Amino acid sequence: MLSIPLRFLRAFFISAIFLIPASAQQKASGNGLKLSYHWEVDHTGAVPDPVFTLSNAGTKTLAARGWKIYFNSVKKPFIKMGGKGYFDLQPINGDLFSIQAGKEFKSLEAGASYSIHLTVPEIRNATELPIGFYIVFDDAPTKGISITNATKADNSIEAAIAEVSYHKNEKILQLKAQDIPPIFPSPVSFKHGEGNYVFDAKSRIYTSTLFKNEAALLADDLKVLLGTAPVIGSGQALGGIQLIEGNAPEGGYLLSVDQTGIKITASTTAGMFYGIQSLKSSFPISSWAAKQKSIAVPAIKVTDSPRFLHRALMLDVARNFQPKEEILRVLDLMALYKLNVLHFHLNDDEGWRLEIPGLPELTAVGSKRGHTLTSEHTLPPSYGSGPDTSNNFGTGFYSRKDFIDILIYARKRHIAVIPEIESPGHARAAIKSMDARYRYYSAKGQTAEATQYLLSDMGDSSVYRSVQGWHDNVINVALPSAYAFVQKVTDEIAGMYAAADAPLKTIHMGGDEVPDGVWEKSPAVKKLMSEDQSIGTVYDLWKYYFTKVNAILNAKNLYLSGWEEIGLKKVAKRKWVVDSTVADRNYHTDVWNNIIGTGNEDLAYRLANAGFKVAASNVTNMYLDMAYNNSFMEHGMNWAGFVDVDKPFFFIPNNYYLNTTEDEYGRTVSKNVFAGKAPLKTDSRNNIFGLQSALWSETINKKGLLEYLLLPKLLGLAERAWAKDPQWVDADAGVINESAYQQAYATFIGSLGFRELPRLDHFNGGFAYRIPEPGVEVSDGKIKANIMFPGLTIRYTTDGTEPTKRSAAYTGAIATKGTVSLKVFNPEGRSGKKVVITLR
Repeated sequence: MLSIPLRFLRAFFISAIFLIPASAQQKASGNGLKLSYHWEVDHTGAVPDPVFTLSNAGTKTLAARGWKIYFNSVKKPFIKMGGKGYFDLQPINGDLFSIQAGKEFKSLEAGASYSIHLTVPEIRNATELPIGFYIVFDDAPTKGISITNATKADNSIEAAIAEVSYHKNEKILQLKAQDIPPIFPSPVSFKHGEGNYVFDAKSRIYTSTLFKNEAALLADDLKVLLGTAPVIGSGQALGGIQLIEGNAPEGGYLLSVDQTGIKITASTTAGMFYGIQSLKSSFPISSWAAKQKSIAVPAIKVTDSPRFLHRALMLDVARNFQPKEEILRVLDLMALYKLNVLHFHLNDDEGWRLEIPGLPELTAVGSKRGHTLTSEHTLPPSYGSGPDTSNNFGTGFYSRKDFIDILIYARKRHIAVIPEIESPGHARAAIKSMDARYRYYSAKGQTAEATQYLLSDMGDSSVYRSVQGWHDNVINVALPSAYAFVQKVTDEIAGMYAAADAPLKTIHMGGDEVPDGVWEKSPAVKKLMSEDQSIGTVYDLWKYYFTKVNAILNAKNLYLSGWEEIGLKKVAKRKWVVDSTVADRNYHTDVWNNIIGTGNEDLAYRLANAGFKVAASNVTNMYLDMAYNNSFMEHGMNWAGFVDVDKPFFFIPNNYYLNTTEDEYGRTVSKNVFAGKAPLKTDSRNNIFGLQSALWSETINKKGLLEYLLLPKLLGLAERAWAKDPQWVDADAGVINESAYQQAYATFIGSLGFRELPRLDHFNGGFAYRIPEPGVEVSDGKIKANIMFPGLTIRYTTDGTEPTKRSAAYTGAIATKGTVSLKVFNPEGRSGKKVVITLR
């Protein structure tokens, strides 16, 4: 589900160190020092060779002793044997590591620099470079001083990557704007009419009482476009926009626009809301760029309903936090594209993000990250959040009021929010918070209060290491206090939903990536196993835990949701099998693992065939935090491969073997790898109850990165989750009609280029979607270029300078000798990454 699976973790080694001798000693913590670091990466060899350089631009010397440098790395570092005399590198916990000088290191004088050559086996992009360096001096052990990252930004894409893009773009059929359907995601059916209906601020919205909320939201939207909100009236009348209660497909609507007015018919409020989104989708794109006097809506008849009733985005705010305002923007985006479930990942090892009344330690300790080696008052830095608790990505939480505001906002837009309380693994933030509570009440002699919600067995000497490197992140499920904690959190969350008048049908309780070794040396576990003979091994504690958690939820008329492991049982180390004994409990599972070579390629189908409800969340196609391509400078994870806009669009829920065309390195795979894998049985198809994309936030540590990774990939999910089963695939026969697919993909790309990206330039203040690199090929001494999306423009220079929105537009092959730089621009003048080609 999450970050980097264990088999993908790789070490890096310090291979050579160049010393700059000096003799002065450090006298004061940081006084007179001005430290910075930068990375330079040599790409001339078979693998990238990164070099880390530490510079001292201050007036004092950094002495050889009396300090440690800390940093975060998503890959586990080791120091090469030959370098140990110069530096000692130690793991701390999670992704935090430290370096201190060895006996051979002397000092770093003022004005000097010090380079460390690093080898990062299988490093694949700059996202994997260690980050968040800071120094701590022995005479001020609680204070970390950030070391400035002076690495020069590189916004280029390698020529080899651009050439691959060129050939991919060449395959996209070129359609005209008039060939693109006026509504996105694709409706079940539509038919163009004659003329249009002109709507202005004097026009009215007529609605039945049932659709008051939807009418008000539509009026708010039109106020943004027209400057004045139209009047909302009751009943029906000629002209205007009529919201009519009547027969319509389940979850869907009927939309009719002619020269006399606009009618939307639905039997449910959700169906009406989706009909309104389609109406907005049909507005001319110019409507969104500036206030209009009127809007000419083209005549059309639409019948529409969703393919899946569960169309979800999983958003992680635990690893790196996002403020309430950004969550509301994401909800607006989801609503526009008819996504109806926000799976809200609210806690993990690196952060607890929701205020729980009665448990203030969860946010006083668990919501903050800063320099610490004890985690008594704050969590340690992760993912480069640095030594200070003021970092807005490392530190933050939603107050009870914030969360209720989010729930109300989502409810009005027909989006269900599923809160995730990750457990029993990935729970370090909660564990350390409850440890702090234990210490507080113990010091006051209040033993009952101290142990009431305790999540750790103080006598546990079990040794383990999680996928992300933590050795103390799993709740001890033998403790009655662990279930008191679950009950308390469940009660408080239910109270927030009640206050928001928002539906709560389930709580997602996590359940993934609990490592081997947990609980094996716990006195509490030993005691429980002696009392409960049904627990034969520590592996049986898995079912024990979720049985009890399920009962807590069922008592509130909630069902249990979780990651795939809640439907599995471990029969040996690292060996999980489907647990058919819990298949009748209505567990809803999000299944992500279909990575080739893991044995889990068919896991979603095995669970569905066994009777579990499955939301297909396949990492190969649905994990939006994966980088768009395999450029070294492309931001994002890559341990499961690369996900561009085509991957979610190409996803085939009923036979995803057909769309799994690449392995995690982007290499073409043979269909033979699926030989013997379970197909989805015809009578189990209804158990695939929805689709879910996931946006994990380990790399979202700067403003703009969330939207960069989210868009435009999210639109592929929207299309596949809403639109009817596509005609370009016969899942039962295992056949893809390539020509039909290319036509459908061209329509999708055209919808984005001609309509959706220009809309997103202005909708809700504009979204910073990723603009693709140009496809570039050099042949016959000339540069040829193309682009993925119509409506964007390639601009270039021939003197090595950075292209701007005023640079020459590409219209044909370039033969000018010299250094040619090419970039893609949108109509607003914003650009993507550049490609540089030297013609000689």
